[in-house]
Amino acid sequence: MTTRLYTHPIFLEHITSPGHPERPDRLRAIERVLDDEAFSALDRIRAPEGDEATILYAHPEDFVARVRAAIPESGIVSIDADTSASPKSWQAVMTAIGAANAAVDDVFERRAGNVFVAARPPGHHAERTTAMGFCLFNTAAIAARYAQKKHQAERVAIVDWDVHHGNGTQDIFWDDPSVLYCSTHQMPLYPGTGAKSETGAGNIVNAPLAPRTGSEVFRDAFLSRVLPSIDAFAPDLIIISAGFDAHHRDPLAEINLTEDDFDWATGQLMDRAGRHSGNRLVSLLEGGYDLQGLAFSVAAHVGRLMKG
Repeated sequence: MTTRLYTHPIFLEHITSPGHPERPDRLRAIERVLDDEAFSALDRIRAPEGDEATILYAHPEDFVARVRAAIPESGIVSIDADTSASPKSWQAVMTAIGAANAAVDDVFERRAGNVFVAARPPGHHAERTTAMGFCLFNTAAIAARYAQKKHQAERVAIVDWDVHHGNGTQDIFWDDPSVLYCSTHQMPLYPGTGAKSETGAGNIVNAPLAPRTGSEVFRDAFLSRVLPSIDAFAPDLIIISAGFDAHHRDPLAEINLTEDDFDWATGQLMDRAGRHSGNRLVSLLEGGYDLQGLAFSVAAHVGRLMKG
């Protein structure tokens, strides 16, 4: 089975203010690195626009209406201090959701072995009723619910290795034992959540990392907390919130990972998907703001996915 890649030019048209770290050049850097001959076997698919009704799997209707109403006809508007929208932002976020849901279809219907979705804006900070942290809607949460509703997945695991805690995903699934949420992240750091003591209905597993730590501490967190939790949960699907801002080059944090760490973590989750999930694994781009660190890390991640 092949590795499938979803992306779309519309993701470049979600415009942020000059100097904003979550910028279109992130996708351009990924496109360039994946144009290398080493990735010629990638099954490249133009991302489809999603069904607005699926947003309601994770967010209430009045919140969806507020976000839609905030999209400007011209220029850039601030949703909060960090989060903005431009005229094509609605189409971009709907296409990100469409790609994530299509990826879920692909792995359940055996059209792909695994899938990487290179989309923006990211999603894991979007809480049930709050857009924040560069995120409008929580793409990973919507995809998890989509898997449950369309494919009768009983248990979905979301593993988030973005350097910032996915407060939004934790908020949405706080009291839902059918979804396991595991996160490695720097602490203290934005958004200020993610302590080990935050366990929800026993389905939230946080593994905070101290600033200026690196590979050894990250891998230990995976081996001691994340992977045993996945084994105990035995998910039908694994979704990765794949942020690459824990890379040592990233300007927004102080965790000193290398692309080899993302390669290793990808392999560990592929192994668990093989054990428990019929190899079903979907990876969704979250953060990563140094263009070189992002490109090298994505190359390592996708290269590992392609090894099956």
